Amino acid sequence: MTRRERLMATLRGQAVDRPAVNFYEISGLENVSDSDPYNIYSDPSWRPLIDMAAEFTDRIVMRGVEFKNEPPDPVAPLTHTEVRDEGRSRFWTTRVQAGGRVLTSRSRRDADINTVWTTEHLLKDADDLRAWLDLPERPFGGEPDASPVVELEKKLGDSGIVMIDTADPLCMVAPLFEMGEYTVVAMTETELFHKALQKCARWLHPRVEAIARVLPGRLWRIFGPEYASPPYLPPSLFHEYVVEYVKPMVRSIQSHGGFARIHSHGKLRDILDEIVSTGCSGLDPIEPPPQGDVSLAYVRERYGKDMVLFGNLEVSDLENLQPADFRKKVETAVKEGTSGKGRGFVLMPSACPYGRKLSERALANYRVMLEVAGAVK
Repeated sequence: MTRRERLMATLRGQAVDRPAVNFYEISGLENVSDSDPYNIYSDPSWRPLIDMAAEFTDRIVMRGVEFKNEPPDPVAPLTHTEVRDEGRSRFWTTRVQAGGRVLTSRSRRDADINTVWTTEHLLKDADDLRAWLDLPERPFGGEPDASPVVELEKKLGDSGIVMIDTADPLCMVAPLFEMGEYTVVAMTETELFHKALQKCARWLHPRVEAIARVLPGRLWRIFGPEYASPPYLPPSLFHEYVVEYVKPMVRSIQSHGGFARIHSHGKLRDILDEIVSTGCSGLDPIEPPPQGDVSLAYVRERYGKDMVLFGNLEVSDLENLQPADFRKKVETAVKEGTSGKGRGFVLMPSACPYGRKLSERALANYRVMLEVAGAVK
């Protein structure tokens, strides 16, 4: 089978010649020649892994979809962002005029770390959320530009597929708060919080429908549900804040022949029934204990007929374990992910290292994944 055929057969629940293996964010398309100081992949330590991903993995390349002729965002004139560089760090300060309030957020990116930290969140309390709700609503409009996805699929050829990436409404609201304040507001101001989710859904839901219509049959990743997973919120609020808003997204995607994959880190045991109730056809990353609270075998046995399972290797193990010890983890994941009856399995880590220097140990462990899955000898 080609790598593309293997992935599509896995998504459809059909037989495959071996388990698919994917490096998650690392697809082989990373730009190693870009001299931007914030491009960690320009470091020579990444080149062997990027080449390995391009040549051997079942490539799943994540992409968002832009819109053409989209109406202007009415909040843009009320928003001002300042950017400054200091040493090998970049800082952003954003201010939004919301009635009589100025909402402020600050973030930071360091050149050697491939992530952005929010050092001050835009919303500090429920009153800030009320001010945010009073901001003009962003209208839906325009047409999705399918051409970048189609062109990327041509470039990938038989080596893999493109996965359309989208937040859910919860992921558009929860990060506006510091995590502790978010949980307090979400638990004590449920009516207000629903208004915020509904505001986002009125823009997001038709957007997903439009994209699914012009790009049918693709794999999607919906991220954000983990914000309502235990221990942050009880399962009843997972139903309210995730299922009620994600189910229409899944319906749009899958009514056009696509495959909706839910992304949720951490504990799953108490919300697995809720995740299945969205109608999704995939789940990642199914982290093993102690990061998660269920084994891959548990999920496969009880829910594997409904969903393709993606995982379940913890990135900290990939970075820190000796290859012989990591091999045992990979062998367990493959055994549990393919045992019994199930729709399909893709071997995959929960995330990717994000430091500028990729260690030799991590590189060796990525190769272990390929070896155990049968992608290389």
